[in-house]
Amino acid sequence: MDIRHYTIALDVNIEQQSIGGYTEIDLVLSQPTDTILFNLAHLYTIKKISVNKLNNAFVQMGDSIFIINNKKFNAGKQTVKIEYEGKPPVAVRPPWKGGFTWTKDTNGNPWVALNCQFEGGKMYYPCKDHPSDEPNEGVDMFITVPAGLVVAAPGLLQSTSKPKNNKQTYHWKTNYTISNYCVVFNVAKYKVYSSTYTTINGNKVPIQFYVLEADTAQAKHVLEIRARDCHILEKYFGEYPWIKEKMGIAYVPNPGMEHQTMISYGDRFTYKKENGQDYSDNLYHEFGHEWWANKVTNKDWAHMWIQEGINTYAESLFFREVSGERAYDSVINNFRRGISNRKPIVQGDAVNTADTYTNDIYVKGAYFMHGLRHVIGDDIFFPTLKQLATDAAYTYDNFVTTDDVEKLFSKNSGKDLKPFFDMYLRTTDKLDISVRANNFHEYTIQCKNMPMDLPVDIVTDAGTEQIVLNSKPIKIKSSFPPVVDPKGIYFKKVTIE
Repeated sequence: MDIRHYTIALDVNIEQQSIGGYTEIDLVLSQPTDTILFNLAHLYTIKKISVNKLNNAFVQMGDSIFIINNKKFNAGKQTVKIEYEGKPPVAVRPPWKGGFTWTKDTNGNPWVALNCQFEGGKMYYPCKDHPSDEPNEGVDMFITVPAGLVVAAPGLLQSTSKPKNNKQTYHWKTNYTISNYCVVFNVAKYKVYSSTYTTINGNKVPIQFYVLEADTAQAKHVLEIRARDCHILEKYFGEYPWIKEKMGIAYVPNPGMEHQTMISYGDRFTYKKENGQDYSDNLYHEFGHEWWANKVTNKDWAHMWIQEGINTYAESLFFREVSGERAYDSVINNFRRGISNRKPIVQGDAVNTADTYTNDIYVKGAYFMHGLRHVIGDDIFFPTLKQLATDAAYTYDNFVTTDDVEKLFSKNSGKDLKPFFDMYLRTTDKLDISVRANNFHEYTIQCKNMPMDLPVDIVTDAGTEQIVLNSKPIKIKSSFPPVVDPKGIYFKKVTIE
């Protein structure tokens, strides 16, 4: 079953904290079947289901909907319409434990936010809830809210209806393929501030900030930060991926999320200073996901480190651009200190989000990329990283696995990097290096589990020397014990004997 398009039409009842309407799903079956399966949270009441405009039998079981036809659905295109209503799950700790957040802004206006990265789009609309199948022809959203409120969503705003019965409907449309957890909307009494960004390839894209009335004084600076950050990200990863739509930001009452073309932002406009410039972890990281997660998407939750780890690594590149290599090194060291290493980052080829999701997919994934840079060198590493973010084989309609990433870097470097990938991503092993004193001012250095030949910096009384280290012992002369890998390029354990 290949999902082609979603149409989501919902009335949001803020007083009752409920939603109701329908989702229409265009799909293609590769062969006849007696059952079509979708996912939808069990809290909703399904009122009616039709397939190709004919009413159809169905069974709702847990978070699954089984649409049944004993005479079988034919291979080819099908249009399924599911009408439903109910009270959606309330977010416990958004965005990490998602659902709807029903709150009010400081002026007492309704404020509704939606997050479902780990729970999936099934939290509020019926869908095929797996990262390997996105709607190739995009999504139309018709969201009806009380008049006077504004809906922020993916894609481009097509129309806003005139108020009727004190309600208005916002029609948002994206023509791009999109992850189901990015198909969300936020509702508030927003004001929209805009500017225009010229991409690295000369295309003009609107930047739009959906900001609360109380915070409009902050809008201009947020737009400036977005443009600056995009220049840096484009340098390393290529042109902004969604040039036919927008760079959107929606202010929300929780930490931000990477919702495609409408990143959410929830910090109280607090910034770090870096070389005289304001920097927001929240704004930068979630925006980086436009490349790593939204454009380059893992085929299964098992490979979430690709989008989270590489995007976290992208944070170090901001500091490299603004303050140089020493600032980059400082960020990398912070990543290393955050590694728990309790279980492998990649535990198989098909793993659920609960098993995969740990902080290590961020920090160990980023630290791994730093080590990979050292192994193959900047002249190969950075062009290959950009290729991963721009080559059609890995982007938009195509999905990636850890093996795909390894094969690309191996091919471009001319090295078999699989042992390096396997050790750091599929195990919790560290390089186990021993430094043993032999005779006066002589030491033996050996790695007991070196996955492949690796260039390693070693500091002696003669200075810093780069040596290709493998499983064989090497002898070093120095008036003090040699310092192995002083900058912490590799995840390792060093024992002085």
